[in-house]
Amino acid sequence: KVHAAMLELGYTPNAFARGLGLGSMNTIGIMCSDSSDTYLANAVYHLEHELRKNGYDSFLCCSGYELETKKQYLKLLLSKQVDALILVGSSFLDMTPENNQYIVDAAQQVPVMLMNAALDKPNIYSVLCDDFHAVKHATSSLIQTGHRRILFLYKSHSYSGNEKLAGYRKAFKKHQLEVDERLIQRCPKKLSENIRFIAGLYDMGLEFDAVIASEDIMAVGAVKFAKSRSLRIPDELSIVGFNNSVLAECSEPAVTSIDNRVEALSVTTVNQLMQLFAGRDVPQKIMISADLVQRATTNFPPA
Repeated sequence: KVHAAMLELGYTPNAFARGLGLGSMNTIGIMCSDSSDTYLANAVYHLEHELRKNGYDSFLCCSGYELETKKQYLKLLLSKQVDALILVGSSFLDMTPENNQYIVDAAQQVPVMLMNAALDKPNIYSVLCDDFHAVKHATSSLIQTGHRRILFLYKSHSYSGNEKLAGYRKAFKKHQLEVDERLIQRCPKKLSENIRFIAGLYDMGLEFDAVIASEDIMAVGAVKFAKSRSLRIPDELSIVGFNNSVLAECSEPAVTSIDNRVEALSVTTVNQLMQLFAGRDVPQKIMISADLVQRATTNFPPA
């Protein structure tokens, strides 16, 4: 009779009221910095897909990179009575500990999952790619194929960015080579700007025979720069990107790129969260290895 009355009246249950009665909204809050970013967009897609498979809806907030805005959006998600928070990308972690306090405070209310970052605090769980060893391996591969002047391009001093840079430095140390600090450059992310930036370095006399970029879009910029200067790829300039995105595949020539396995990270993050909800013990930190996908911008020997 109740169901018949609902159909007759066109009644739609109020999810918020139902959640209050059951003690759960079956909703997860997701935060990312920039939904136009290829890596973050893919991560959000896979997270939402996995959450739906497990019977959970999601709220998405794109917070940008300013600390105060991140705090406001996190507070907004908590006000929606979400069951947990997933923070996508390493930009949410600051190198200044007090700037991470808003995350620590949120974890006192609900579980917080960090995707591609790590913070050792109660009720905070991390699933991340081993960026350090991924870049160390790629840099070592370049050194072993005769490169010594390897330009490292990065976007920011995020948790992931610092791990990548540390891997670059470690590879040089492993091969008992000195790092030329001039070859470590913070590069604009916008394609047209990073092409001009790399060309500017070259025109000012900075010599480099290879490029490792912390994102594929910078690696594509390096390809376009090389073509503008008639540099043969990979004979005169080898290039390695990061994220193994569609940009790397669509470039001509196609770019060798580090695959940080965004789908595996997303699936593992949701699986860990479901285990938590089931009352099981889960590790606070899970590290996933990356793969080096070789294409036409390097001449590495077959794996």
